[in-house]
Amino acid sequence: MSAISPFDAFHERYEAWFVNHEAAYWSELLAVRALTPLTGLGLEIGVGSGRFAAPLGIRIGFDPSAAMLSYAACRGIAVVRSVAEAMPFRTGSFDFALNVTTICFLDDVKAALVETYRVLKPAGQLIIGFIDRTSALGEQYETHKSENVFYQAATFFSAEEVADLLKESGFSAQVWIQTLTHPLSQIRDPEPAQPGSGRGAFLAVRATKS
Repeated sequence: MSAISPFDAFHERYEAWFVNHEAAYWSELLAVRALTPLTGLGLEIGVGSGRFAAPLGIRIGFDPSAAMLSYAACRGIAVVRSVAEAMPFRTGSFDFALNVTTICFLDDVKAALVETYRVLKPAGQLIIGFIDRTSALGEQYETHKSENVFYQAATFFSAEEVADLLKESGFSAQVWIQTLTHPLSQIRDPEPAQPGSGRGAFLAVRATKS
């Protein structure tokens, strides 16, 4: 994963985003929850501060940022310092894996997806949440990413690009939902997730290990 230093250096700013954009955060969380299995052993890839893993009941996560892991550990997550391209887990260890707003920071997305495929059990599921590059918010992030300490090294993706990467990595049976259909400044209450893609800035997709 790229851009480790900003997450260590500006971890308080990272945490403040969730407080300052609480309705948007809950919109994303609810969208991801709609696709996340209720049972089984789960793993969060790029667990960050545990803002998604903890409320979803995912108790294992890894991240390359020590500062992020300290927050996640305080939220009850069993944490490991690692990168997505070389996971320190046995083949077929997990029933499902979660990857939220992490794909844009990966050094090698294809390698990370292949690794995810490896650590999942047969018919295991991968849930990815990300900002659609072609949305208004995605275009704003892309245009101004040099001004953002977190997004300077980020690579944003469209729904079509993520769908193709999943297929190339051996995943199938994709289910898509979306949220954040308004600018962040206008979101006062959590938005219910809608099926498909193309309208919401935040997309979530669930795919199955073939």
